Order: sequence, then structure tokens, then C-alpha cells
Amino acid sequence: MAVPTPHEASDARRPASMPPELVELLRARLEGVADEVEEEVRSRVPEYARPGDGIYRKQLRDGVVQALTLFVDHIADPCGQGESIAATYYALGRGEAMEGRGLDALQSALRIGGMHAWRALCRTAEELGLDSTVVAALGELAFRTVHEVAEAAAAGYAEAQLRSTDELERRRRRLLDLLLGEGPVAPEAVQGLAHQARWPVPRQAAVVALAAAPDQREDDRPLAMAGALVDMESRPPRMLVPDPDGSGRWAGRAFALALRGRPAAIGPTVPLVEAAQSLRWATRALGLMGRGILPRQGVVRCADHLSALLLHADEPLLDALRATALAPLDEVSAGQRARLAETLLAWLLSGSNVPDVAARLHIHPQTVRYRLRQLEKLFGDSLHDPGTRLDLVLALRAESLRAQQDQGVL
Repeated sequence: MAVPTPHEASDARRPASMPPELVELLRARLEGVADEVEEEVRSRVPEYARPGDGIYRKQLRDGVVQALTLFVDHIADPCGQGESIAATYYALGRGEAMEGRGLDALQSALRIGGMHAWRALCRTAEELGLDSTVVAALGELAFRTVHEVAEAAAAGYAEAQLRSTDELERRRRRLLDLLLGEGPVAPEAVQGLAHQARWPVPRQAAVVALAAAPDQREDDRPLAMAGALVDMESRPPRMLVPDPDGSGRWAGRAFALALRGRPAAIGPTVPLVEAAQSLRWATRALGLMGRGILPRQGVVRCADHLSALLLHADEPLLDALRATALAPLDEVSAGQRARLAETLLAWLLSGSNVPDVAARLHIHPQTVRYRLRQLEKLFGDSLHDPGTRLDLVLALRAESLRAQQDQGVL
């Protein structure tokens, strides 16, 4: 850990003519001035006025004494570096961050304490009858001291914040791995990890699978939505969004902006401990998007494409169904097959209503009837068997999706 050290004074800024008695007098009065500065800070900065907090008050007292000591040491030895004082304020800054407080209170305390210490110094300078050149040099040195300790505190604060953020991210990653891993998820384990990760446990969740970006830079990563657990290193990248149906997170431009134009698939909303199921369906949908079976661009919601996902849950089995159920169509040409398959699916979905089929396909009813006569010759009485009709709907729907994929319609 690199702790900033006070900067060495340049020849032009060194107070070369400081009388030795000034250093001795300031050292003798250091504890008294520290009492005054501590009281001034506690009275004007509410964060430092908490009663009964012995540790915090000791830290304040130590910081005041260290800063005053650094100032006096600068007078006695302008080339001194004061590493231990810088380390003290570095630790103070880290402590503020680790307690979840901002840096404003500490910076205010440094300004107020510095001004009060300067007033005490001016009184001492008057007693010794120091000339204005020496007093001016002392003023520059005083403000330099305040700057140095403030710089060390800010560095400590920044380092602790970084470490705190990294640790929080690691805990959230472990929580996400638990929720999306294989095997059952114990609610007690989720509660424990969620508490450590400062993540409110929702009743339900949905998982978003995102298309990978090989040339992705850090700035190109999708923004994490409020409360989402995100893992951009997994394949595919994924986000777990709490209570998606009740939060409005899917509405409007906010979600699209969060994804920054990436194709994505949103798994179904499930109880939190079943989030791995949502990921499984989102990942499958993303794969179908890449193949053109589902829309290639934008955001696809699994809930809007359940039949397509079900059909492709076991593709070898789907191919066997297509081959068996649609075997009669193998007797016709490829062009006829496409037209007859389209007509048969429309007929089955419209309740065998010829005018509805004609309207759906934008063809004449007589054309529909002609094609139906052809289909009856090919399939025979099986067209009226409920079980066969269900198989035909599934097989024809798969055939339609495959045709759209081949034509690049989706």
C-alpha cells in the first residue's frame, strides 16, 4: 500500500530564518493547542460531536496532535518527510470509508482545525515579535501542512472505497454463482450471502442472457440496473434482475439503454431459488436468436416465445417428429411442400375454416379447397384424428420457424 508523503519544500519555500525559540515554544504549547482545535472541530462538525464514542474521539485527538506535530517538524526541519503523520491521516481516510461515511466531514475538520491552529500560531508569533516575512512563511507552511494531511486522507479514503467496492462485487458474484449454479439452492444460504453482499432478497427474479461482444471495452459494458446482480465474464454474460414484473424495469427506454443495444433474452420470472431455470431458458432463447429462429436483434422475452422454446428443447426429438408427422409431404416437390405445409398449418389453427385460411394466407378460397383436396389424398383420414392433428401442428410450426430462419425473416 503506497501512502502519500508530504512534499519536500523547495529552496524558495523553506522558512530559513525560523528562530529556535519558536519551535520550542510551539512544542511546549502543542497539547494545549490540540485541546482547542479538538474542541473547535467537535463544536462545528456534527459528525465529530458524537457522545460516548471513545474510539472515534481518540482518532480525532490523535489526528489533531499528528497534524500539529507535522507542522512543528516542518518548521524545525523543512526537509523532513513526515511519513508517519501521512500514514496516520491515510488511516483516518480509510476509516471514514470503511464506516460508510463521506469524506466531507474530515475535510471540514481539517479546514476548521487548520484555521484555529493558525490563529494560535499568530498569537505565538506576536509574543515573540516575529517580523512579517517570517509570519508569511509560517502561513504558507501551515496551509501546506493542511494540504498534505488532506491529500493523505483522500488517498486512504479512495483506496478503502476501491477495496470495499471490489469486495462487495466479489460477494455479489458468489451470490450470483450460488443462485445460478447446479443443484438445489438453500434459502438460508441465499439469505446469508445476500446480507454480506448488501443485496435485498426479492421474492422473484428473472435472468437476462446477453450476446457476447468480443471487442468489448470496459466502457462498452451494459450498465447494471439498480439492484441487478451482473456477471459480464460468464458465457453468455448474464444479469439477474429482482422482482422484474413489479418494478417496471422492462418498460420504456431504461432497459434498452442499460443493455446499450446488445441483443438479449429475458428468461421467465421465477422464485428466486429457481433462478437457474430462468437462466437456462434465457440462454436457450439467446441461442435461437443467434440462429435466426427467434428475432436476432433487440430484446426477446421468453414468455412471448414459449412454444418455440418448447419445440426446440429437444431438437433431435423435434426432427424425428417432423420426419414422421410430415412424411406424406415428401411425395411432392419442394415448392408444393412449402405451399401445402403453410395451408395445412393455417387450416389446423383456424378450426378448419376455409374462409379464415384464405384471409390469413391472402389467397382465394377456391385455392384453399384445392390444396385441402391434395392434403386429404396425402394424409387420408389421419387429418381428422386429434392426436395426429396435435403432432401436425407441432411439426408444421417447427417447419415454419425453420423456413423463416432460412429466409432470414426473423
